[in-house]
Amino acid sequence: MTGQPRFVHRLVATDGTARAGVLTTAHGQVETPAFMPVGTAGTVKGMTADAVRATGTTLVLSNTYHLMLRPGAERVARFGGLHRLMDWPGPILTDSGGFQVMSLAKLRRLDSDGVTFQSHLDGSTYRLTPARAVEIQHLLDATITMVLDECTSFPATANEAQASMELSMRWAARSKEAFVPRPGYALFGIVQGSVYPALRAASASALTDIGFDGYAVGGLAIGEGQTTTLSVLDATVPLLPHSRPRYLMGVGTPDDIIGAVMRGIDMFDCVIPTRAGRTGRAYTSAGVFNLRNARFADEARPLDPLCRCPACTRHARGYLHYLFNARELLGPMLLTWHNVAYYQDLMGGLRAAIVEGRLAQHAANIRAGWTAQEDA
Repeated sequence: MTGQPRFVHRLVATDGTARAGVLTTAHGQVETPAFMPVGTAGTVKGMTADAVRATGTTLVLSNTYHLMLRPGAERVARFGGLHRLMDWPGPILTDSGGFQVMSLAKLRRLDSDGVTFQSHLDGSTYRLTPARAVEIQHLLDATITMVLDECTSFPATANEAQASMELSMRWAARSKEAFVPRPGYALFGIVQGSVYPALRAASASALTDIGFDGYAVGGLAIGEGQTTTLSVLDATVPLLPHSRPRYLMGVGTPDDIIGAVMRGIDMFDCVIPTRAGRTGRAYTSAGVFNLRNARFADEARPLDPLCRCPACTRHARGYLHYLFNARELLGPMLLTWHNVAYYQDLMGGLRAAIVEGRLAQHAANIRAGWTAQEDA
């Protein structure tokens, strides 16, 4: 490991509470704020690794729960790790699987030491503890490992949220004990506490006392609505260490991301751009389009003239409409590429605006463009 870079987040500029920076890792650098396309099972659905790279993506996300079920963490390790297996030499962040255990697995039995559950695939029984979650991510060779946490359900009473948060904090400490430090690798803690500011503050304090390389805000975008999400961020983000990267898990729409960037969040992931791409929904500079709609059948102009992806530079809206209505696989592939490229262009524009001190105006211009959808 001699000569490997340290894991460092260097701030380059600020604009209000928004930050632009550079994240240095064992697998390369990432400019922040950054968006991670979701490669849950070791692949960004519908895209080759080359296509993902062509969008400007430098950091992707994969998932412990799905990869532990198949092909299995030990098998991935025998293939040389997730980077080699999925042709992605750049940084990879792996979610610990806590959310998926709660949302997908069957017959869950939660206790103070971990969770026992049955796979949603074949009913096989698995045990996931903080130490095992960290071990799996080590076998995957994740650049950024996430602690095991319980994603608090929504809605939850204050008492329910407190019990859940305190369990997650105990698991965070055990995850830290199990993590094997290596140059350029990182372990992130996850702030929980539902929609209760006092619980969020207690969680942030507990994680800071343990000490992590980065801090995520979890348990949001699960039904509470954007206003509440941003309110929780207003109460939580100022409590996190200024020098460490801040990651908002599972968020979100372009408007969600803009709001969170303006509150000091550095990293994002969400299934929205890829899932929308598979169902005919396009995120564009003029708003969201449903390409299955008949209005697009005869349109010869590009989907988004500001976009550099193949769907926009090589094809007409009418062709994309036809592909979806004909159920041709190329339609979801092209539109997924477009949506990921749109998200990366969004992040690039936000970074530049922060550096140049014009974020508020830039955000207003983006939002104004979305309102032009009727004429686009």
